Amino acid sequence: MESNPNDYHISFFKPATEMARLNRNIVISLVIIWTVAIFGFQITLKIISKPTPEPAYLAFEQVWDQVSSGNASDKDLQVFAQASLSVLGKNFIDPGHRVALDNGLSWSLHQLAGPDQGASIRQDIAAFEKLKGEIENITDPEYVNARNELASAVSPVLGLSPGDVRTTLVSIELNSSMMDALSPESREAIPAAMSLYLIHPQSILTDGRLFGFPFHYFYTAVFLLVLFVGLCWLYCVRADRRDAILGIDQ
Repeated sequence: MESNPNDYHISFFKPATEMARLNRNIVISLVIIWTVAIFGFQITLKIISKPTPEPAYLAFEQVWDQVSSGNASDKDLQVFAQASLSVLGKNFIDPGHRVALDNGLSWSLHQLAGPDQGASIRQDIAAFEKLKGEIENITDPEYVNARNELASAVSPVLGLSPGDVRTTLVSIELNSSMMDALSPESREAIPAAMSLYLIHPQSILTDGRLFGFPFHYFYTAVFLLVLFVGLCWLYCVRADRRDAILGIDQ
């Protein structure tokens, strides 16, 4: 019996048999569904999303002109320092932005404290920095006590209430060498940092909720996984139907 030269020729784009052609069509259709489900959602998200600032950014906008010009009131400086801490509490911050915000926070504290209290606070910050460089573990009781004592001393000056979560950050972000002046580099970097970390694209897809989850999270973390499993099942069903059409008994 003569063999067909195409019996062992496999090409996805140029199928040599009817079975291969039908299988290719099934795969292409499922890949299209999967591609549309992923990228169609992302494109839609970008189209309908609008930049939405956090309250901390709106507060920063109201006081930045006064702060940068040196005409800020104590309340303005407190608002600015609190907005800086709101950014410093983010998970990932560019090192350059962190330096600028630490400078802004430390300078604001010095301005608010005044000469006498400011000198005392500077000494406390320097002592904490020395201790921070010596410890091996941040759970060290001496370090924890020093951090909490410094936070308790400076939080009222910055207008932070005892229950404000930002009080847990203030000790580690203050820098004694940055208290004297707000550098030109920091003045330039701070507005960019604020807009980068405090303005986010939002829409009904990010604000809406489904089964208790934000819709965009449910869609990407749950629905797409279920869809993938469903497409695998659909491939098996259509492959069986293809075999039945071709009279293939496996």
